[in-house]
Amino acid sequence: MKDYLELSLRELPYFRALLRAVEARFYEDFELPSPTIDIGCGDGHFAGLAFDSPIDIGIDPLWGSIQEAGERETYHSVVCANSATLPFPSRYFNSGMSNSVLEHIPNIDQVIKEIARVLQPGAPFVFCVPNHRFLDNLSIGQFLDRIRLKRLGDSYRDFFNRISKISHSDKPEVWEARLRKYGFVVEQWWHYFSPEALHTLEWGHYFGIPSWVSKTLFGGWILAPAAWNLSITRKIVERHYDQSPRSEEGVYSFYVTRRIE
Repeated sequence: MKDYLELSLRELPYFRALLRAVEARFYEDFELPSPTIDIGCGDGHFAGLAFDSPIDIGIDPLWGSIQEAGERETYHSVVCANSATLPFPSRYFNSGMSNSVLEHIPNIDQVIKEIARVLQPGAPFVFCVPNHRFLDNLSIGQFLDRIRLKRLGDSYRDFFNRISKISHSDKPEVWEARLRKYGFVVEQWWHYFSPEALHTLEWGHYFGIPSWVSKTLFGGWILAPAAWNLSITRKIVERHYDQSPRSEEGVYSFYVTRRIE
């Protein structure tokens, strides 16, 4: 089996590597018939991690990310465009995916409507997003609540939400209603990424500043992607990676949907 954690740690800050490695395992269970569109493909790292063969189309609104995705050759084609106005004919794709992207899009209804337009009836669409437990389980917010500084705890949650650029952290029933409105049916969903794993991700935003400096100055998150350099960070995160990928208390949710109209 692929060691998704090791592959992620070579290229990403440890907290992002943990989340992406957990998510990559889910895609082993699905067949995405070609042509496939990846909504919000970013720099293409995740597609290269999760799939052994290139995906047909990757789309992202950021030019720098699209350039990097093109260089990775994890897509047959990459397109710089807004997902609210996809530059493709109706019913063009036989499947679609979006990995930890939809939560960042304010005008989410228009994007889902566009995804529905470009998918064939019967086409699967899989995606994952943080859920309604995400903000409540942040460790610093919980600590402030315990010492009766709930207002400060709420301010911290607002701050973390802003730096994470999250517009939607909704319950499954909210997503189901939203998707049904545009002709999707949710076939299955599950929660994943435990509150303890979230704490690792949360603190990683602060301890990961050296990786941000490396990316800014040298163009890569990890300067020395060798085993000796990654051994400590692997020990920090691997217990979360080795636990069951599905968690009833998980703060993220994975959805398997299908276009039905």
